[in-house]
Amino acid sequence: MRLLIEDTLCLVVDVQERLIPAMPEETLVARILKLIDGLKVLGVPFLISEQYPKGLGPTLGPILERLPEILPWPKVAFSCCDEPHLLESLLASGRKNIVVCGVEAHVCVQQTVIDLVALGFQPVVAADAVASRDPADVTRSLDRMRAEGALITGIESLLFELLRAAGTERFKAISKLVK
Repeated sequence: MRLLIEDTLCLVVDVQERLIPAMPEETLVARILKLIDGLKVLGVPFLISEQYPKGLGPTLGPILERLPEILPWPKVAFSCCDEPHLLESLLASGRKNIVVCGVEAHVCVQQTVIDLVALGFQPVVAADAVASRDPADVTRSLDRMRAEGALITGIESLLFELLRAAGTERFKAISKLVK
C-alpha cells in the first residue's frame, strides 16, 4: 500500500507544555516540527488534540505557530476517537491514512491508533515523532500498534513516500527539511 497525499491527514496528539518536559528525548519537538513542516509543504491537513489542557497546559507554541488555522480539540479520554468532535472531524475529512505523532506513545497515541484501525482508518505512526517518559514504553507500544494494524515508519521515509518523485519545488523543500 502506497501512501497518497490526497488520502492522508496528520493527527498531532497531546504535544503540550506540561507533558513535553517529561519526555527524555531532547529532539522530539524538533522532529515533530520537521514532520509538520514537511506535511505542510505537501498540503496534508492537520488535527490537534490536547489531553486535559486545564492540567497539562496548551499545545506547544511552536506547533500552534506553524498551524495557526488549527484549533486543538480538548479531551479527557485517552483516545482521540473518544472525543466526539475530533472523531467527527476525522470522519468528515474523507482521508483514510492518518499520520500520528505525539505523546505519550503507550497511552494516548496507542489507544488512538487502535481505535483508528477499528474505525477503518489506516494509522501511520511516525515512530521518530512519538515518545513516552520511559523509552521502553515506546518500543512496546510500537510493537502493539504494528500488531493491531498500524504502519510504523519514520519521518523521512513518510515524507518521500508522499512526495513520490524528485525534481520539483516540493522535493527541494522536503530535502532541505530532512538534511
